[in-house]
Amino acid sequence: MFKKLFHDYVSNTSKIYVDGNIHPIKVALKQIRLTNKNTINLYDTSGPYGDPNYVASTANGIPKLRTQWHSENEEFHTQMWYARNGIITPEMEYVAIRESNGDGTFTPQMVMESVKAGRAIIPSSKNHPEAEPMIIGAEYKVKINANIGNSALGSDIDEEIEKSLWAVKWGSDTVMDLSTGKNINQTREAILRNSPVPIGTVPMYQALEKVDGVIEDLNWESFRETLVEQCEQGVDYFTIHAGLLKEYVPCALNRVTGIVSRGGSIMAKWMLHHDKESFLYDNFEEICKLCAQYDVALSLGDGLRPGSTADANDEAQFGELKTLGELTKVAWKYDVQVIIEGPGHVPMDKIAENMTLQKELCHEAPFYTLGPLVCDIGAGYDHITAAIGGTMIAFLGTAMLCYVTTKEHLALPDKNDVREGVVTFKIAAHAADVAKGNKQAIAHDRAMSEARYEFRWQDQFNLSLDAERARKMHYAMVGENADHCAMCGPNFCAMRITRSIKK
Repeated sequence: MFKKLFHDYVSNTSKIYVDGNIHPIKVALKQIRLTNKNTINLYDTSGPYGDPNYVASTANGIPKLRTQWHSENEEFHTQMWYARNGIITPEMEYVAIRESNGDGTFTPQMVMESVKAGRAIIPSSKNHPEAEPMIIGAEYKVKINANIGNSALGSDIDEEIEKSLWAVKWGSDTVMDLSTGKNINQTREAILRNSPVPIGTVPMYQALEKVDGVIEDLNWESFRETLVEQCEQGVDYFTIHAGLLKEYVPCALNRVTGIVSRGGSIMAKWMLHHDKESFLYDNFEEICKLCAQYDVALSLGDGLRPGSTADANDEAQFGELKTLGELTKVAWKYDVQVIIEGPGHVPMDKIAENMTLQKELCHEAPFYTLGPLVCDIGAGYDHITAAIGGTMIAFLGTAMLCYVTTKEHLALPDKNDVREGVVTFKIAAHAADVAKGNKQAIAHDRAMSEARYEFRWQDQFNLSLDAERARKMHYAMVGENADHCAMCGPNFCAMRITRSIKK
């Protein structure tokens, strides 16, 4: 099933491997053989599934790529610890080659300096060696995350594995398992063992399941137990809503849409019931110590993100952001890698302020935003409202975008919604990369433009983000090797006329 999932459209593409110079690593890239005899290398998230000779078995999982890079007797540290001690790890060299598409634009030294300063993270839990190293930071390609997960109303383990791999096929750089239904541990274990990209979670969801959904019964002990379980399984990064303090809750309750973060609303109710500060905040150093043992990165959650444009950039949101900046320094004290989560619903004229304040308050730790959605009336089309804001904020410096699907606010997304959401946000990320001057993104666009002008249809399909859809749309009305498209026809094709003029 999974071989077909990844290879039902491949034509003139292959997976190539670039050798490391410092470590014995082989970095996987996607190579497209263009019909004009040129080749172009592209960033590839498909892992071993992208190799047409690989036979997948979800029961056995995929190969443990990173296990062979490290000795069992080697003392374990986080990527930030290594960077601060001037050590270039295999993971750092891997992402340097990967970000450069093999051309040396980024060096391992550059990656090490980014991680050392906290401007970038390499989420790479020691217990998820199946994942190919990737980097999240404003200096590098804008990444995207896809949320999946079951709920009490639907989806099973096989469906969640397929959704995670479906997201990976279309280019998702990380996947978050937000399961809140049955078999959470088994679902996450299956996803981890079969995922070539980092996996994130919100541990609060499972902690709440342990107390039968009764928020008032939550406690630090059961939450810590959940963290340990997920660290042992190999989760690469945790969303922890530790910056939501009791003093911020009254501000949020006066909003149009209140608190829209699940984790944020849970902690707010717990604090008000017990009249105490959040146990996440009070025990944050313990959380950091635990994460350092496994190199689990922290995605400091925006529990007070705005759920409507009317609530954007308010006192509650920015108060929490300030606290997240303070917690970032605490995490760095333990060499724990950190990204900061951001909004949410924000009108276009208020987006820049979010990025400016985040850089200032959070010491340039990578920003990871949900959109933001630039208006509130796009039900059924919120992948578009979010991609507009996502492109803007990524151009301004956001390192990773969380995708939004067509079913945002409405229902649990299925496979087709995941595909639509991932491709939409890959476009947003790529557009930001082009605007930021990313050499690889610009070369990709140039190759597509040349193929389009020369009517090299197969190359256009392969260079697009959704080759299957592009091919299907074109062949619905035009045959192979046509020197025009169906929109203009043979006599009104501007490019065809221009070519005739040049001749």
